[in-house]
Amino acid sequence: MDPELQTQLKQVLSSLQQLLPKPAVEIDWALCHASNWRRHSFSGYLEAVDGIEPIALEDLLGIEKQKQTVEENIRQFLAGYPANNILLWGTRGTGKSSLIRAVLNHYAADGLRIVQVDKNDLIHLPDIVDSIKRLPYRFIIFSDDVSFEVGESSYKMLKSALDGAVYAPPDNILICVTSNRRHLLPEFETDNRGAMLVNNEMHHGEAIEEKISLSGRF
Repeated sequence: MDPELQTQLKQVLSSLQQLLPKPAVEIDWALCHASNWRRHSFSGYLEAVDGIEPIALEDLLGIEKQKQTVEENIRQFLAGYPANNILLWGTRGTGKSSLIRAVLNHYAADGLRIVQVDKNDLIHLPDIVDSIKRLPYRFIIFSDDVSFEVGESSYKMLKSALDGAVYAPPDNILICVTSNRRHLLPEFETDNRGAMLVNNEMHHGEAIEEKISLSGRF
């Protein structure tokens, strides 16, 4: 083979190797209670989390009503009964993420597991769901500090999953997100100025309903 051609082929193969995901280490869910979704090129893989902050439900004070509601929902989920997806919203430092970690620590022995997903990686929900839906555990797909801009692909994917699309999570998966925003999307003063004042929108109410509909799925 021509040496120059051989060099070019090696360069092409080297470039292709960088695009391919590295071999993923299979997670032993009996020992591992949480994982992160790591994006690589066009897809991604699950990576085990070595340690979880040892926070307990009893350590969280001032959110008794929220703890009770979340716990009741998780117990239904673990028992195989219908359960709701979870949206925890409020100002920073109110214990939203800590509550999810505490719930995992408390119920891991009952089969609860968590897959943490960055907001921008929610477009990979079908792949994530497919990788865990047949496992004998109950999973929370958790995305922390979520907010969207109008038209984001990750927003549309999450909304479709919650609406019950063909790739919607099966019975052993719940979706949980935390946010500083109640409705997950920015709201503007122009939203309330009426249909004819905002881009000649003829069905203004439907446009506003679309913006707040995602939070209503939780």
